[in-house]
Amino acid sequence: MKIYVTRHGQTDYNKKRMMQGLSDIPLNEVGIAQARERRKSLGDIKFDAVYSSPLIRAVKTAQIIGNVREEDIIKDERIIEANFGRYELKNYYGTGIRMMAYWSLPEIFPAPYTVETISEMRKRTASFLEDLKKKDYENVLVACHGGIIRPIRGYLENKKSGIIWRPRPKNCEVFVYEWDGQKSRLIQDIY
Repeated sequence: MKIYVTRHGQTDYNKKRMMQGLSDIPLNEVGIAQARERRKSLGDIKFDAVYSSPLIRAVKTAQIIGNVREEDIIKDERIIEANFGRYELKNYYGTGIRMMAYWSLPEIFPAPYTVETISEMRKRTASFLEDLKKKDYENVLVACHGGIIRPIRGYLENKKSGIIWRPRPKNCEVFVYEWDGQKSRLIQDIY
């Protein structure tokens, strides 16, 4: 099975460098163009299934890149963006030292009060991926978010920390993994 993991296209809040977490923000025109360009670069690939976070920015990205109708997308809460708690909709640089330290180096700094922890994100994404590995797909698309892709990648690349935090995933960047029934490996990074 090939698992294509992508971050949603740009939103106005991305452009303003805001922590949008669970806020349900649509793609802007740039984000729609990014998704269309990514679909074009993937060629005629057909996905056996298309999964998405339930947030509209990921759903629209999944619809465009997956080349499917919205009603054909499997929405899964386990791949929704991280919960930023009281930092939601604040500018990245206005969140204060605790949040900036955590979001920059979560391997060292703990999550501030009200913010979802790395272990919580790892637990829910592992559950999602364990279920996905049981499916008999040839090609599957997973559209989600910049924060939650980090534990997804950590799991799929078998990182001891359980995350791949840096570099930050770009909008509509696609990480292609091959699952052979025993282990997964990154085979392509498309941007």
